[in-house]
Amino acid sequence: MRKKLVVCVAVLSLAGSVVAADRPVAPNGIALYPDYLSWKVVAPSYREDKGQIRVITGNETAVAGLKAGKKPLPDGSVLAKVAWKAEKHPNFPVATEPGAFVQVEFMVKDAKKYKETGGWGFARFVGNTLQPYGKDTSFVAECFGCHTPVAGNDYLFTKMVTTP
Repeated sequence: MRKKLVVCVAVLSLAGSVVAADRPVAPNGIALYPDYLSWKVVAPSYREDKGQIRVITGNETAVAGLKAGKKPLPDGSVLAKVAWKAEKHPNFPVATEPGAFVQVEFMVKDAKKYKETGGWGFARFVGNTLQPYGKDTSFVAECFGCHTPVAGNDYLFTKMVTTP
């Protein structure tokens, strides 16, 4: 299990070292942000219906906006949601840990460019090859549709976790 997690982290680290021209690009033109694993952690989450452990990270603009309680977040904010399949720890079955890497998703704030989707651009990259999700730009309707129940929170499910 630990070996799988190390492999996942290694693959994601390598993805961060890819030159800009070689980054995967979603059908709507949003390229994978190679440094998303070095961004600050905004919050962890667990998606029951998917059986996924997720970590949400944010670039400096997003984190500053979240900490300041800004709604909507300022243009230039980018959030990444990194997902792994949840698996029981083999030696401690009451513990759940990340297993195989599933995907990374991005939300990119640009109120003018993405006016039709609440000011947010969406992108998803799936599997260890970081395959762009969607055959064409219509995939965005799926992403935005999921986020409409939280329109009053700038389309965000996530909030900055607090610690003492």
